[in-house]
Amino acid sequence: MSYQVLARKWRPQQFGDMIGQEHVLKALVNALESNRLHHAYLFTGMRGVGKTTIARIFAKCLNCESVESVTANPCGECATCQDIEAGRFFDLIEVDAASRTKVDETRELLENVPYAPTSGRYKVYLIDEVHMFSTHSFNALLKTLEEPPAHVKFLLATTDPQKVPVTVLSRCLQFNLKRMIPARLADYLEKILTEESISAERSALDLIARAADGSVRDSLSLVEQAAAYGEGAVKLDEVESMLGRVSVARILDLIDALADNQVDQLFTRINELAQYAPDYHELLGEILSLTHRIALLQSVPNSIEPDATEAAQLQSLADKVSAEDIQLWYQIGMHARRDMPFAPDPREAFDMAMLRMLAFAPQGGDGSGGSNGGGGSSVQSGSAHQATTTLAKAAPPKNSAAQRPLDSAQKPAVKATSNSDAKLDSKPAANPPKEASQNPVTIETAAEPVAAVSESLSNAADRKAALAAALGQGESPKKKLAKAPVKNPLSAENKEATADIQRQSVPVEANVSAQPAQPAQPAQPAQPAQPDAKNATDATDATDANTRKEQLQPVVKLELTAEHWPTIVRAIGVEGLPLQLAMQSAVKGFDQGLLTLLLPKPAQHLKKAQAVEQLTAALTRYNETPVKLGVEITTAQLVTPASLKEAAARKAQQDAEESIENDPLLAELLSRVDGEVTKNSVRPFQAHVETTTDNGENS
Repeated sequence: MSYQVLARKWRPQQFGDMIGQEHVLKALVNALESNRLHHAYLFTGMRGVGKTTIARIFAKCLNCESVESVTANPCGECATCQDIEAGRFFDLIEVDAASRTKVDETRELLENVPYAPTSGRYKVYLIDEVHMFSTHSFNALLKTLEEPPAHVKFLLATTDPQKVPVTVLSRCLQFNLKRMIPARLADYLEKILTEESISAERSALDLIARAADGSVRDSLSLVEQAAAYGEGAVKLDEVESMLGRVSVARILDLIDALADNQVDQLFTRINELAQYAPDYHELLGEILSLTHRIALLQSVPNSIEPDATEAAQLQSLADKVSAEDIQLWYQIGMHARRDMPFAPDPREAFDMAMLRMLAFAPQGGDGSGGSNGGGGSSVQSGSAHQATTTLAKAAPPKNSAAQRPLDSAQKPAVKATSNSDAKLDSKPAANPPKEASQNPVTIETAAEPVAAVSESLSNAADRKAALAAALGQGESPKKKLAKAPVKNPLSAENKEATADIQRQSVPVEANVSAQPAQPAQPAQPAQPAQPDAKNATDATDATDANTRKEQLQPVVKLELTAEHWPTIVRAIGVEGLPLQLAMQSAVKGFDQGLLTLLLPKPAQHLKKAQAVEQLTAALTRYNETPVKLGVEITTAQLVTPASLKEAAARKAQQDAEESIENDPLLAELLSRVDGEVTKNSVRPFQAHVETTTDNGENS
């Protein structure tokens, strides 16, 4: 007898022989046992998960001769079962839709549907890869598929159900077959190889199961290939070399070197993996999957089987690596895998991904890279990152005076009083010596890294300004620095700093820089013409508060008239449906507490009892007297707040477009670069559109 491949030899002959797909088998078995059979079934799923196998077993169940009716357990010994298994049963018509796509072939196939089966109970049409049918073929099949004779059953199989017309899907019972779990698939392969007397390493079977990607047929083909490659044995090293994939243990060793910041060891293991010529896109995907399992193990300790081969190593990494590192590695790996097709070489992209995982590791409390402080050569971050870390360490507390008045040591000094020339440092001394009160106060910056970073930023700004000046686009750095304004000591940014300076009791008097040292004098009371910083600040705050209060409250209560209605709508402060009702309405009249509004017929859906009630309450509060509200529907053209707002928006848009068209600088720029203004890209200034209406009123 000729040799039969494992995928055909171990094809299940009964429902009980199948692994997985319990959700499909349960439904079919119950339907067969209760004799509640549909006329058309559609089996979907990826390659090699059992679609055609289930269909053939189902055909056996329908036509088995050992029982008087249909059964869920065909005998497999009768002539019908053996003929179906051998593929010569006359009433089982198997069609490959990929090779019979023409409508004439489909019509020829369906011509025999009305005729009774020759030897079985049912005539079964098994159409594989049905999504390959043409549109005309589907149309020819529809009527027969919907109302076939009682002795006909249609079993359809496809790997791409999205290409099957919905008219066909609606006429079938659809069953989606799932991918096989790698662990369960490895157990199935181990069982088969034991029966075949082929020695195999469990780690090699796990690798084959992952490479099969959930397909049972693919896994059996790979096992047979591995057995031939290994001279009758399935070994891990040979499977890795054959598939170009590496085992989970090797990848976990790589992650372990990454966790220890062992750069030399990490790239030694990467070079070892390179000997198997792996697919680096898949290798990075394996690292992401294991990283996900580690993160899950940190959050859900029981998320992995204790007897799994890699359980101990995964648990060790979960205890060793911080959750922040795991999340960072996963994100970096996701981006690197996405961008890998754009790299000149996949190995280069993989190496750079590993280096990024090291370089961007969170800094520990001692400033060392990584979360574990492992020995070895660690990849340090760039100079910019180190400068930022040093700055963060040297910076004073958040609420200290050093951060409030000054942004850096290069900023102009803050004046304590209105006519004082004394310079103040960003960090005044808590207890100044007695001599300090006799001379102008100048305290140096405490943190040198702050000055260094500020100087580098200042130089970068100078270089940018010099470039702009060379291109004729701005002023030179010297002129810009000369024009730099000195911060107002009474501004909101420096109010708190000024108060802190005064609390330190460091009196600063005007025009004392050239005077000899004098004994400390008590602070003079503030004069009306020269208020001190605190009083000026309080006065400014009071003025701002009064101004805001006046802005929030209307100065004059307007009458409820059509002319004032747009302004009143903005003043009463309603929202939602009441606001829409007010915006779409116009005032007809106000007489004896009754305000009558006219509402256009297209907006009559806004006339809701709740909206009218809320708008009435808001108008009563505004008018300070009871107001009754009546709403009348009209077909006349009205001038409403909404129409005024739309007109203002159109006017603003028109003005903006005219401004762009008439701008000489823009016209010159477009002529130089041979460009044009994109249509519908011009937008007016929003504040102008929102606050201006056609009647000249501003909100």
